[in-house]
Amino acid sequence: MSSLGRASAILGAGTLISRVTGLVRTIVLVAAIGSIGQASDAFAVANQLPNNVFTIIQTGILTAVIIPQIVRSASHKDGGSAYISKLFTLGTVVFLIVTAAAMAIAPWLVMLYVDSWPPAQLALATAFAYWCLPQVFFYGLYALIGETLNAKRVFGPYTWTPVANNIISIAGFLIFIALFGGNQNVVDAWDPTMIAVLGGTATLGIALQAALLLFAWRRTGLSLRPDFRWRGVGLGQVGTLAGWTFLMVIAGQIAGLIQTRVVTDASGDHPSTALMMAAWLVFMLPYSIFAISIGTPYFTQIAEHAAAGRRDDVRSDVARCMRFVSLFVVGSGVALAVAAVPATRIFTESAAQALEAAPVLVCYLVGLVPLSLLFIVQRAFYAFGDTRTPFLFTLVQVALIIGFSYLAAAVAPLSQLAAAVALGQSLAGLVQTVIAILILRRRLGGLELPQTLLSIGRFFMAAIPAGLAGWGAYVLMGAGAGWTAGQTGMTFIDKMLGAVGTGVVGLIAVIVYALVLVLLRAPELAGATRLVKRMLPGR
Repeated sequence: MSSLGRASAILGAGTLISRVTGLVRTIVLVAAIGSIGQASDAFAVANQLPNNVFTIIQTGILTAVIIPQIVRSASHKDGGSAYISKLFTLGTVVFLIVTAAAMAIAPWLVMLYVDSWPPAQLALATAFAYWCLPQVFFYGLYALIGETLNAKRVFGPYTWTPVANNIISIAGFLIFIALFGGNQNVVDAWDPTMIAVLGGTATLGIALQAALLLFAWRRTGLSLRPDFRWRGVGLGQVGTLAGWTFLMVIAGQIAGLIQTRVVTDASGDHPSTALMMAAWLVFMLPYSIFAISIGTPYFTQIAEHAAAGRRDDVRSDVARCMRFVSLFVVGSGVALAVAAVPATRIFTESAAQALEAAPVLVCYLVGLVPLSLLFIVQRAFYAFGDTRTPFLFTLVQVALIIGFSYLAAAVAPLSQLAAAVALGQSLAGLVQTVIAILILRRRLGGLELPQTLLSIGRFFMAAIPAGLAGWGAYVLMGAGAGWTAGQTGMTFIDKMLGAVGTGVVGLIAVIVYALVLVLLRAPELAGATRLVKRMLPGR
């Protein structure tokens, strides 16, 4: 447990700094191009394209297949060096081909998501796409190197290197503001130089992020060289395993495509693509800091136990991880929900926009606990080489997301369309997670569910007074008309007030949450305290 605690602390601290700098990056980007408008939505869609393309590769092959394969290759005489060299060579070739193909069909990729936009906005999004799509290659290298480092229990660099990406992006966006001014949200005002500075900055940051990971490679103890002799990589087995996850991700991308096509109807005057991405970034703070930071070291250990056939250990690891992650995400989720208005004020231009955007964040937060639990459960299936079952229960989620998205388009006003789509995604994720847990419980012959549900119930019980305390503090500070919503009219000051307000309201909620858990004698608090201490400076 101590090694898992150290790994989780390293990942948590790195993720925290990475997400905070990422939030600063978003603030500077909003200052450059706004968050509600045609130009900001055009860049958001274009910059999301490489993420969408890469997700198909990463979730479809790397996360589900590569880590278990690398763990097994450790038993080879050379520690897996020859196998991993073949794998890296193959991966690099695949990433180059996919990147070239994506750039060749960039206009059609953009139109898949936003064919209802006016021609000028569509052309701007396409121009951004040509600058952003090379990120696919660098994302691929970053994930391939990072997943190998994780499999070899070198956890820190994969989490810390995005900080460099954020710093480069912040600097580039500030240069953009210095050269061309801020709030450039008029489509007709953009010229090729402006597009190159903004799009090139985004891609340069991803390239640096991947390059920096190479400096950590020597800590794996593996030698790496180009090897085009791909016999022995187990392409047949990898292909079988990856096939189901590839289909799963394709299904997920179709759901995301429908969501984007629905929500872009609000582009220009109401929260749409850019603001949903900003809200998602805030939502990802607790998910990344706790679910991924705690779950990633557990996944490596679960994969090792699964490879050795120790099902009892797998069952215990999964249940313990679910309880531990839930402790953190329930508390942080309720703190962020009651501070939604000041939190969204950080990346909006006015208090009125923050009030309109806050429901989007709250609706995403409804799905925080299910998504965090799904991260753990899904990887337990992957550890046993089962990628077919996750595909099947993901189909349920995809069908629900599509249905909820069209329902939102039919009944929600444009001002709340983004929030309705986000809520539909959260509800679909909840159903998917329940199905996944029940299937895994049957597969493992138990999952300590009574104990786990008791713990999660205890956390939600503590979240009620915590949420009331945080909301009370928000109301006492003036609510949407108070200083936490940034009413001075000075952009930087208003965003700082939003950040401070988020911290004050959230901190009050977290303190009450912890105090109630102490009164309830929650057994998970001891491990949580140790983890928090490890994340402190100097520890």
